Amino acid sequence: MSETIDITLPADELEGTAAKLSHWLVEVGANVSSGDPILELETDKVSMEICAPASGLLQEIIKQPGDNVEPDMVLGRLLAGISETRRAIPAAVETPEAAPALNGKDLIGPAVRKLVREHSLDLSMISGSGRGGRVTREDVMAFLQSSQSAPMAPSASKLTASKLPTSKSTLASKLIPHSSMRQSIAKHMVESLLHTSPHVTSVFELDMSNLIEHRRWHKKEFADQGVNLTFTAYFLAASVAAIRAVPQVNARFHDDALELFDQINIGVGTALGDKGLVVPVVEAVQSKNLFEIAEALQRQTEKARSGKLSPVDMKNGTFTISNHGVSGSLFATPIIINQPQVAILGVGKLEKRVVVREVDGRDEMVIKPMCYVSLSIDHRALDASQTNQFLSLLVETLERWGQ
Repeated sequence: MSETIDITLPADELEGTAAKLSHWLVEVGANVSSGDPILELETDKVSMEICAPASGLLQEIIKQPGDNVEPDMVLGRLLAGISETRRAIPAAVETPEAAPALNGKDLIGPAVRKLVREHSLDLSMISGSGRGGRVTREDVMAFLQSSQSAPMAPSASKLTASKLPTSKSTLASKLIPHSSMRQSIAKHMVESLLHTSPHVTSVFELDMSNLIEHRRWHKKEFADQGVNLTFTAYFLAASVAAIRAVPQVNARFHDDALELFDQINIGVGTALGDKGLVVPVVEAVQSKNLFEIAEALQRQTEKARSGKLSPVDMKNGTFTISNHGVSGSLFATPIIINQPQVAILGVGKLEKRVVVREVDGRDEMVIKPMCYVSLSIDHRALDASQTNQFLSLLVETLERWGQ
């Protein structure tokens, strides 16, 4: 016996994040199994797949690529209880209007449609590398680059020139359209820095000698259990100690109050190359030991780099760490992008430097593995004394690790 089931987006999937339907992964009339990905959504942070709620046949597509999607909205309908070997569409939906024949050229997301429209491209001229011949953003960018390097017809040249900014320069150039993630990052940065928070940054220096030694002794022990012990895990653990002394750091600013949290959920900025930055959150860090922190951090980082993060993985953050040193930066003043948080910790590159230490009562120059740590704050919520107290305890905790 067959049953019609609505395909909807659960209310907790988006967590307040705006989303658009990117494309359907299956066509009307296709058989699917419960849990199979059937459509993809794009938010301003991640792409996410929606899976079939049951096994059966895709009966109807209601929302089209480019449509805005809200929780509990009906996106399509599934006819459950149909044998998986059955391929025919029931007569009630076997009409051109209800069952359009889609191919890879039709299954394109809003970002691709925007590129095609902006550059007045003929989609049939672009080879698709996606599933079922679907044209991806990368396919369009590759087509644009190949077109720019090849001789162009006069009409095409005129069209491309009209898209370029007006300039007196005759330098050769090309336009790389911003991704939705890059546009979102830019918007949040400007909003945070210029319109919301007065930022102030304090910088301390950290001797990493004890951390390096501790990690050297325990890295293999962690690896034997499938966990990579990174320096970032230590910084999460030390942040807990510092937050306990200065709880105002683990807070959100509201116009009428500062909201302090007992639970410490730390977001870790993770670069995705040219694609942008995401901030997966490690929850309840205060209840975890170093191994558990490293394990949770590894899980979230791997999901970020493989494109498997969901909006849920980036919600409920109360504090953020930006480990900008992994890309070679000695010093930086990160911006609080996750408003209304009030602080973000920056960790610079580990580098051997000559420093002065007192040895047997005498000042001597010694070589030490050092790095800069900074705390950028929302000055509406925190003052310099609290900022420096936090960094002092953070540095002390890390420098005495294992003692």
